[in-house]
Amino acid sequence: MKNTHYAILINSKSEIKAFIKELLEDPNRYGLIELKDKNGQVFSDHQLNYFINKEERHGLKIITAHTEQSLISMSSGERKKVLLNYILKSNPEYLILINPYDNLDISNQEKLRKELIDISKRLPLVQIISRKEDVLPITTHFAKIKGTNLIHYINKKEFLDKTRYKKSDFSKYKIPSILNQSTDFLEELVRLKDVSVSFNDKPILYNINWNIKSGEFWQLIGPNGSGKTTLLSLITGDSEKGYGQDLFLFGRKKGSGESVWDIKKNIGYFTSSMMDKFRGYHTVESMLLSGLHDSIGLYVKPSETEKKLVFEWLELLNFNNKKDIYFHELSTLEKRVVMTTRAMIKNPSLLILDEPTVGLDDENALLFVSLVNKIASKSTTTIIFVSHRKEKDLQAQKVFELIPSKNGYTGKIH
Repeated sequence: MKNTHYAILINSKSEIKAFIKELLEDPNRYGLIELKDKNGQVFSDHQLNYFINKEERHGLKIITAHTEQSLISMSSGERKKVLLNYILKSNPEYLILINPYDNLDISNQEKLRKELIDISKRLPLVQIISRKEDVLPITTHFAKIKGTNLIHYINKKEFLDKTRYKKSDFSKYKIPSILNQSTDFLEELVRLKDVSVSFNDKPILYNINWNIKSGEFWQLIGPNGSGKTTLLSLITGDSEKGYGQDLFLFGRKKGSGESVWDIKKNIGYFTSSMMDKFRGYHTVESMLLSGLHDSIGLYVKPSETEKKLVFEWLELLNFNNKKDIYFHELSTLEKRVVMTTRAMIKNPSLLILDEPTVGLDDENALLFVSLVNKIASKSTTTIIFVSHRKEKDLQAQKVFELIPSKNGYTGKIH
């Protein structure tokens, strides 16, 4: 008898934690009668973060007891492999997979996909996914979460037809005026010439050559563990590995007496982990205002000009009715839009977006990409967009790809 496998589509507003808890307690409540009275286990990034926290804060190596390597030092692909093996050893009777391909490069996505298909021969799988392209080919049942209900579809065709979305974008809106236009125009923002980085004698980056000029729109890609984060830390001035190398940041050689602020004032940065820093009661308006001062929280009285600029951005985002809402009450998409705007509002010379669409559904990812395209086309800001996925409609002009060599990862420009 073949196993039953579910694909359940979610969006940025879905209450996943509550749904998973209820599903594990009573699958029959949502019509997954084949899973009744069976023991299910969850495979997710949330589970990984739980075990990473146990290791980092308490020194407890729960799922890495067999190796000296820590979870934090592993690539995303290695972490997910370790977690999956750990879960399977507990002999679950079915698996719940929450966006299993997030943070994985194309190669590791394919490896995990093949392994899950193999597992599906002996265990039922419940895929909780934001992207329809992630549906496994062995899927037998299709559904989506709407509010607190689960809507089931007759087959894959009905599922695809009835979960289509209306395309919308930011093209008709005007990018707000610049508050502080710098009088110092730099044609070249960043230059790396034959830059190499090693950690504990292990080569990571090798002879990286990359010139980033004003107004360019780049996409940075590369496999898990290829050194993308290391490369970004060189560009932001956070890595000490840049000293003594042919690395120029905003017109100055690294180590020539510049302060961290000299570099940071030119950069707007977003990565999803930044959202965890804002746990207090910050309104959307104060979040954007604090972006003008690079602070977590608003500690200075904003000027009328600053307030006007924030109002213009709120109009662009159609967030006028959300300005007094607390940041932690927003949906995942809304948080990312606010954080990207916060990085953009001071008119940085360089905007770095590190995996900004992870966890977003198809519609919201497309909407987010539309905003990034608008910023790229209607401002002087240079953009580096880091993503493992080939985001539909992303209008990056150039691609910098990290590719393996015998001495570490080197760069190739497309």
